[in-house]
Amino acid sequence: MEIQVLHRQGKGIRAIARETGVARNTIRAILAGKSDGQYGPRQSRPTKIDAHKGYLQERIEAAGKIRLPATVLLRKIRAKGYEGGITQLKEYLCEIRAAPPDEPVVRFETEPGQQLQIDFVVFRRGELPLRAFTAELGFSRYSYVEFTSNESGVTLVACLERALQYFGGVPMHVLCDNPKTIVIERNAYGEGLHRYQKAWLDFVKHYGLRVKLCSPYRAQTKGKVERFHRYLRESFFNPLQAERTDLVDVALANRQVRPWLDEVANCRIHATLKERPVDRFTIERPALRPLPLPYGGRQLTTPAPGAIAVPVPIESLQHPLSVYDLVAQEVGA
Repeated sequence: MEIQVLHRQGKGIRAIARETGVARNTIRAILAGKSDGQYGPRQSRPTKIDAHKGYLQERIEAAGKIRLPATVLLRKIRAKGYEGGITQLKEYLCEIRAAPPDEPVVRFETEPGQQLQIDFVVFRRGELPLRAFTAELGFSRYSYVEFTSNESGVTLVACLERALQYFGGVPMHVLCDNPKTIVIERNAYGEGLHRYQKAWLDFVKHYGLRVKLCSPYRAQTKGKVERFHRYLRESFFNPLQAERTDLVDVALANRQVRPWLDEVANCRIHATLKERPVDRFTIERPALRPLPLPYGGRQLTTPAPGAIAVPVPIESLQHPLSVYDLVAQEVGA
């Protein structure tokens, strides 16, 4: 409309172009009635994938819920003469594949003394490996960390025992992943009835801990301790490593992490709870069950500073709990 008005006022094409900022050819087309000044959508150019779209559609539909990787489909269509790259293929697959619906993540809060979530997080692999065992109480988010060089069954049991000692009590159950150090076979004896490693089973029986395993590939099941891993890395490990020219080892990390737990991690305002874990721990601590004697007639050796103490047998009149279980079975028979 503005171009038509300016034209009726006697202004030329160049003057209208300078005043409106519209290209002269566009102004000519508008004045000739061949354009309204709006650009329509561009016609899509043919691509190398076009000739194979029908075949790809058939393969995707025939596969149903089975997701065929782009690399597999690329081999198939290249055998049929496709000369393009994988990028075109991936873009087309995104168009024809229905996006899987996101599973709703429902935040699950536990009562005081009910749940402990445990896990390992890897900081470094290679010749000088560095991992951390983490344990977090579900209600208070009060946390324990111990750095290790491995994730063996002996290390797992030793770390968990020291975590319970740090908390000063035992919760009702422990939530964990499915590593071979814990479970040999899921659902071996029926739904929810798993076959556990004997050493792990003896340990949790001694402490009266019920075990809950996360569903495979469902890390968000133990999301509390998973989120703590990122906080541990960003707030503790990265600053510690940045201050040094050599690599942080197990001994150094363990010397530094306890003050960090007591003065920083457990005293911060938790992002989800909007409270300090140490304050909520005063509510959760009385709900924990008392600690039993050390596991299975064993005691923890006194380690070198920062090293991992592991359970070792000692001479004792107390037998492992598995022995008493066998005696009870024979008497009952």
